[in-house]
Amino acid sequence: MAKYIFVTGGVTSSLGKGIIAASLAKLLQARGFRVTIQKFDPYINVDPGTLNPYEHGECYVTEDGAETDLDLGHYERFLNTPTSQANNVTTGRIYQTVINKEREGAYLGKTVQVIPHITDEIKRRILLLGKDGKYDIVITELGGTVGDIESLPYIEAVRQLQWELGEEDCLVVHLTLIPYLRAAKELKTKPTQHSVRLLSEYGVHPDIIVCRTEEPLYRDLKKKIALFCNVQVDAVIEANDVATIYEVPLEMMREKLDVSVLKRLNLPVEKEPELIKWREFLDKLKYPKSKVTIGLIGKYVELQDAYKSILESFIHAGSLNECKVVVQNIHSEHITPENVCEKLKNLDGLLVAPGFGHRGIEGKIIAIQYARENLLPFFGICLGMQMSVVEYARNVLGWKDAHSVEMNPDTAHPVINLMEEQKKITAKGGTMRLGAYSCELAPASKAAEIYGKTTISERHRHRYEFNNDFLQQFEAAGLVASGKNPESGLVEIIELPGHPFFVGSQFHPELKSTVESPAPIFVSFIKAAKQYAESKNGKAKIAEEKVAQ
Repeated sequence: MAKYIFVTGGVTSSLGKGIIAASLAKLLQARGFRVTIQKFDPYINVDPGTLNPYEHGECYVTEDGAETDLDLGHYERFLNTPTSQANNVTTGRIYQTVINKEREGAYLGKTVQVIPHITDEIKRRILLLGKDGKYDIVITELGGTVGDIESLPYIEAVRQLQWELGEEDCLVVHLTLIPYLRAAKELKTKPTQHSVRLLSEYGVHPDIIVCRTEEPLYRDLKKKIALFCNVQVDAVIEANDVATIYEVPLEMMREKLDVSVLKRLNLPVEKEPELIKWREFLDKLKYPKSKVTIGLIGKYVELQDAYKSILESFIHAGSLNECKVVVQNIHSEHITPENVCEKLKNLDGLLVAPGFGHRGIEGKIIAIQYARENLLPFFGICLGMQMSVVEYARNVLGWKDAHSVEMNPDTAHPVINLMEEQKKITAKGGTMRLGAYSCELAPASKAAEIYGKTTISERHRHRYEFNNDFLQQFEAAGLVASGKNPESGLVEIIELPGHPFFVGSQFHPELKSTVESPAPIFVSFIKAAKQYAESKNGKAKIAEEKVAQ
């Protein structure tokens, strides 16, 4: 039978429950345990697929096509194992399931209530992953903070499970804040005490308290927290701020979080976790040999979480290339033909990000034209790839009205068109082309060189596709469709031969990039940006020497 760990949060949101859960899972995995993590979100949306990125950050897509919370990206990046639909559950999905059962008469005329019907469904979902024998430990992160009205059914479900499963099969890790008051030069424990007291009032008693803090916790402060929160001193874990989230597993190992967990679950504590690859990755990340500046062109750049997987993919690819990747956010709405040179001239590479809708589209097209004409390494993802097709159609093929039908349904040159099976769909949630699809790469292409093979599988999230009616004209003009889906013939990758790096992918390679397996296309893109930077710096040096002479 699997053991269950619950990660709750108090005082404030955005403390990093997902990172703590992923770090603990990484340490347990490194000790040889089979671990998975699931996220329960208290909002009423069925999934994050219809949420604005400004509201909730990026929507992370799993192999099986589930639109999920971005924390599942952290789980995959840390554990190097895929998640699925079962790893993310929302209040909306819980209620939808219960209401559907009620309509079918499954409750035999009983009054359907939060307790027991909603809490029973929550418990069923929590225990689901632990029943198939694949995992020794299931970690469940509960979204929101203790005290939120919407979180109460989840806390109640955990209370019941603590009682049903027994103390050796279930434990609660509570993440809380220890603020540092600079005026008083003191760390304050009161917010943590109040958070734990509130959780205890609901009947859930934390076994381990992880304290997020800017300053180190001294021994007497840990004793105070342990005394007032009714835990052992070794169960008070310091989670100090670090330069990168990838340092957190090592910090948690130093604090012996995994040892405390294993002892309380009555599991063997044997050899230390082996994190050789992880340490190598961190060493390269901390001590890069070179630097590149990548322009990220998007329309949600004000919120970093909107492009979380892309930013993390840059970190993975940068470490492998022993190169620091500096990301310069550029809002696509602010790019014009007059200022594009000024905005992009100092870049070593350009990534045009995914998105929906017409806002900022012309700015993306202008930026892509600049990258193509000035031989600046370019990588377009989903909408970025689609706009590179539009740009080529307008400025090389001469079709000035060319566009995607998403932005201009009446264009005479719909080079990006709505997929046939999407034309009759009116519902928005969960109706796109979602999840992993295979792709066949042309043997002599840049794409095949990047991946080192001709058959790949990548994840998708889109409604619009390259219009194959125009494929012949594009290829005759030099733009190559180097990757296609073998079943549908849909174009997955486009590239421009003769350009140092001009690649667009209909899929989202950032969704499969992990610390141990960086996305090949990101690795190749950063390598090209490095070469571009070295060439640019070499030319600048020669020019300086000529001036000096």
